[in-house]
Amino acid sequence: MSKVTVFIADGTEEVECLTIVDLLRRAGIDVRLVSIMESQTIVSSHKVMIVADGQFDTEDYSDSDMLFIPGGMPGVTNMLAHQGLKDLIKKFYAEGKRLGAVCAGPSVLGQAGVLEGKKATCFPGWEDKLNCGEYTGALVETDGPVITGRGLGACIEEGLEIISILKDDETAADIKRRIQHPDTI
Repeated sequence: MSKVTVFIADGTEEVECLTIVDLLRRAGIDVRLVSIMESQTIVSSHKVMIVADGQFDTEDYSDSDMLFIPGGMPGVTNMLAHQGLKDLIKKFYAEGKRLGAVCAGPSVLGQAGVLEGKKATCFPGWEDKLNCGEYTGALVETDGPVITGRGLGACIEEGLEIISILKDDETAADIKRRIQHPDTI
């Protein structure tokens, strides 16, 4: 079974984060929600309290197949300031493991140096922080092991893309149908 670690911080955009968590769990993918803050409970960008499954310094990432970074402010600022997270992203990339991010979250991947030479997308206005090969502006962009999404509106498509990659197209299509995606009704 695949395992994905989703990081949160004070100021994380809760819908971006939890949409990805929800879709992946529906697909039977093991998801760990990990706080990079001193507390396991964070306050999201819209003042929603979220309790993570664990905290950054006490987690074991060796069996995780993918790291995911949601957007939101000042969540992304908090993640950009977390050297341990950037080091982990670099390690995963060097090992050929998957990375994902949405909205302003791809800037964390960019600042970690893993988007060099890659196609990527993000929330408009954050392109200069990607340090990527090509900003595409696409809703969802997959280039090798890296999956980036443009914003909250891209999260269902990005979640389905991750499911297709980590499981299979049939599971993604089944989830798409079960959530009443407009393409299926």
